[in-house]
Amino acid sequence: RVHGGGGLPQTDDPLRRVLSFIRTRLTGDYEIDEFGFDPQLTEEILAPVARLFHERWFRVDWAGMDNVPVTGPALLVSNHAGTLPWDALMMKFGVLDHRQRHVRLLAANLAFRLPFIGPLARKSGNTLAVEEDAFRLLDRGDLLGVFPEGYKGLGKPYRDRYKLQRFGRGGFIEIVLRARVPIVPVSIVGSEEIAPMIFDARPLARLFGFPYFPVTPTFPWLGPAGLIPLPSKWIVEFGEPIPTDDVEEDAWQDPLTVFDMTDRVRDLIQQTLYRNLTARRSVWY
Repeated sequence: RVHGGGGLPQTDDPLRRVLSFIRTRLTGDYEIDEFGFDPQLTEEILAPVARLFHERWFRVDWAGMDNVPVTGPALLVSNHAGTLPWDALMMKFGVLDHRQRHVRLLAANLAFRLPFIGPLARKSGNTLAVEEDAFRLLDRGDLLGVFPEGYKGLGKPYRDRYKLQRFGRGGFIEIVLRARVPIVPVSIVGSEEIAPMIFDARPLARLFGFPYFPVTPTFPWLGPAGLIPLPSKWIVEFGEPIPTDDVEEDAWQDPLTVFDMTDRVRDLIQQTLYRNLTARRSVWY
């Protein structure tokens, strides 16, 4: 079992694992928490697929993984890019593989309204980005993941790659200050190149109710195949945790404190991105 959720008894025999998974599905002998999270499905079905991508396709170099706590609550705060949230998935499953913990990602409402994607998002541990859910998860000792740039980061044009967008209004800072849990800044290099957005077809975005409609070198020209991410080289670095238990209890109500800490986290991520961009030999290797 892993922290933040349980799976099947571990065995090196793939056939036995598959048969055990099928048995538990048929008998209903598996756990789903109050948020709809299905740890068994996540560990046995989704994690192996994600592992192929972060080990073979993106060839992710992980740095600072020891900064992710093995127990207790914390908030992972990351940059966001790539037109589709591959960066969120790679971070989530990288932590699962290397730290044996589930990251409960906070997502926008749109993710849960999409057919197939919505139910799968719930089952894999994501929940709506609202304060109530965030506090409940942190109170249980879970790891949370948040991407303050939101759709502005995902949907920015390629010419603005690795330039962080506005970090919302500091809502994630208010949450951690109230919950008094550490912040772990996360910097992801590589996601900007998986689907370079040439321009945003806004009339189509409005038609389909999307925040943006990306036009890339492969999409929509190749149809669904155009959504396959390009195999860029990734570097994901977890920075040193920023403690919040040493601030005043009502600091979350002080706009200046919230603004300053938001800027501090944003600057840390931005500087780490620049440093790792210079360390990467090429976009592709």
